[in-house]
Amino acid sequence: MSAADEILDVVDEHDRVLGQSPRGLVYAEGLRHRCVFVQARDAEGRLFVHRRSATKLVFPSMYDMFVGGVVGAGESYDDAALREAEEELGVRGLPRPEFAFKFLYEDGAGHGWWSAVYEVRCELPVSPQVEEVAWHAFLPEAEVLARLAQWAWVPDGLAAYGRLRAHRAGDGSR
Repeated sequence: MSAADEILDVVDEHDRVLGQSPRGLVYAEGLRHRCVFVQARDAEGRLFVHRRSATKLVFPSMYDMFVGGVVGAGESYDDAALREAEEELGVRGLPRPEFAFKFLYEDGAGHGWWSAVYEVRCELPVSPQVEEVAWHAFLPEAEVLARLAQWAWVPDGLAAYGRLRAHRAGDGSR
């Protein structure tokens, strides 16, 4: 089964399931669906940053400071966060990512997806999937901030990153 054939839940503006459709159709028709964003940090607190492969269906060859992806039909956000983080980092045995918040991302062109944001500490050696990740490194957050204006970042990841930084500032963590 190709990625375009994966079945996703189609949801409304309140994140209620309306039905299911293949991922390719969801993307082509701009149907609202669910995604997870997992920010991974190493033992030194550096952020996992990567450039997406050129073959990705959405935002190919762009940089991202999250790993993650779509939530499958009937799958929970929590299960998708762990599955996607382990798949994209190329590890097994990660601690369960910690939920931070959820928001409705809208791209300004009539497309949107519910986005659950998580954080996880990854102290395992990573081996990202070459089909998903063209380049990766753990970078200090100061370097990530400096690169925001220099690199082409995925827009939904930028939105999630800004919200996560505000979330942390609001509750005093990190």
